[in-house]
Amino acid sequence: MLTISDISKNYGPRTLFENASLQVNREDRVGIVGPNGAGKSTLFSLILNEESADSGSINLEKNVALGHLPQENAPAGDRTVLELATAPAHAHHDDHAPSDAEPRAKRILSGLSFREQDFDRPLRELSGGWVMRAYMARLLVQQPDLLMLDEPTNHLDLEALQWFQEYLRSYPGAILMISHDRNFLNRLCTQIVEIRQAKLIRYRGNYEDYLAQREAAEAQLLAAWKNQQREIARKMEFVERFRAKNTKAAQAQSKLKQIEKMEKIEAPVAEGKKIDFEFPKAQRSGLKVISLRDICHAYGEHVVYRGVDFEAQRGQRTVLVGPNGAGKSTLLKILAGAVAPQSGERALGHNVKLGYYSQWRVDMLDMNRTVLEEGLDTPQRVTEQFVRTALGCFLFRGDDVFKKVDVLSGGEKSRLALVKLLLDPPNLLLMDEPTTHLDMPSIEALIGALESFGGTLIFISHDVYFIERIANHVVRVEGGRLTHYPGGYQYYLDKSAKDAAAAAMAAPMTPKPPPDKTAADLRKDQKRVEAEQRQALSRERKSRGATLSKIEREIAGLEARHKEIAAALEDPATYQQPGGAAELNREWKGIDDALHKLNAEWEAAAAHVAALEA
Repeated sequence: MLTISDISKNYGPRTLFENASLQVNREDRVGIVGPNGAGKSTLFSLILNEESADSGSINLEKNVALGHLPQENAPAGDRTVLELATAPAHAHHDDHAPSDAEPRAKRILSGLSFREQDFDRPLRELSGGWVMRAYMARLLVQQPDLLMLDEPTNHLDLEALQWFQEYLRSYPGAILMISHDRNFLNRLCTQIVEIRQAKLIRYRGNYEDYLAQREAAEAQLLAAWKNQQREIARKMEFVERFRAKNTKAAQAQSKLKQIEKMEKIEAPVAEGKKIDFEFPKAQRSGLKVISLRDICHAYGEHVVYRGVDFEAQRGQRTVLVGPNGAGKSTLLKILAGAVAPQSGERALGHNVKLGYYSQWRVDMLDMNRTVLEEGLDTPQRVTEQFVRTALGCFLFRGDDVFKKVDVLSGGEKSRLALVKLLLDPPNLLLMDEPTTHLDMPSIEALIGALESFGGTLIFISHDVYFIERIANHVVRVEGGRLTHYPGGYQYYLDKSAKDAAAAAMAAPMTPKPPPDKTAADLRKDQKRVEAEQRQALSRERKSRGATLSKIEREIAGLEARHKEIAAALEDPATYQQPGGAAELNREWKGIDDALHKLNAEWEAAAAHVAALEA
């Protein structure tokens, strides 16, 4: 479908690609990864013919329709949401809308969290994120043969992301995606292509498979390079010792030729510079960190909250979840003091110092300052050298600190906003979509810093991997109500699913009797209903018990195989077989993931059985 052959691309002295090749076939699911600046978006521009390669070729199969969702900045205008969603996309070989475009568009728009009353709204009335969702809907309606997505999750809340993810799992065409969302890549990709050292390196499997394969390949390369270096050193030692002796000179020369003829293994290249930081220790707050009492807030006729209470305690790491438009960002802004509620009380606890990492980084930064000036603008007494050191930790080095904030990329603005927080460390941190525009190494660095953060965190995120690593408390925001789940994200998923199932089971158990039935009829009906409920309960117990036993057998089998692999990985003979260790590492990782999933399923099933027994 798409063939990239030996392309090279330079920007001045900087080489992005050198003799790089890639092939994309129908129904492939390919994730493009690499640090910010590696050339991911440039690769898309080359495929779209918006830029030209210096050499090599890019060929698209004849009559293949290609659709592209850019990272941001799509035009708005006077068209309505539905008009845009049903309009022909600017896709190659595709100039008409499908005949069923309107019903498909309405289904897709609903999945992306548009309300029916939004369908006829002009795009110019919407925020940039919603405009991007409308363009995303148009692409999905067109259903091009090759779908190219550049950071598509940036514009989605958690619930729209889950819908989008499931929709793409059954997408009929090929997908080429750039994403820093680890969970998204794991759920969708069957191949990962890493841009590294100006090459396109393909790995089979999802993102976790790629990490395991790359680690194994790097270990093998390092071992092979070290062995070759030892062999060269031994031969060179012989050469240096005997080249001046007549009796041994010929042998020394022979050794030298052997070294010259060797196919040299390139020295493994160290990883690029990474962000490495931790939040400075801030003053310890009181146990009750922040509270809201009887909060009421509305936007015009739209009432978001009426009489809502909220409280966070020291050490909680709370994620706010719920459907789009439910009021998560409004709640965070009220907590931050960025929005004053129309009534009610907001109170900070003893010794609380608040830091707010807004979804719109421009709210935190002055666009007219330089990076260094922005870093120096802090209430703390700091030297320029200290600020430069902090900026250097976030990859602002050398003349980078004299760049105007206005010209920074999204990722650079996010990193600068984090520096601002570090230079004036809070003990209550409020963060709205903190991972947006950060690459994976930066996200891992942020996770590491937040895991050891001694204060209190309240955040909104659509990044499931980030939420799973960070949250120890979940608050669902929906219908003006806040529901607390005192556990991590998996606990919230299990508990909310069980609550929904319990509500569904309870619903038919209290039927209203028709008014014309006698007391005897009602007694008969009651006995019949009770008997049916007992039978249903018995069937449910048997079914859940069988499920539990099946899961236990699967876990036992996987744990046994785990032990076998561990023994094999400790055996030196494994590393004599080409690719043997890599294959075992892949299997080990797959079993780890399966065990994690099965253990969660076992806990949910066991809890359900216990509830049924009770």
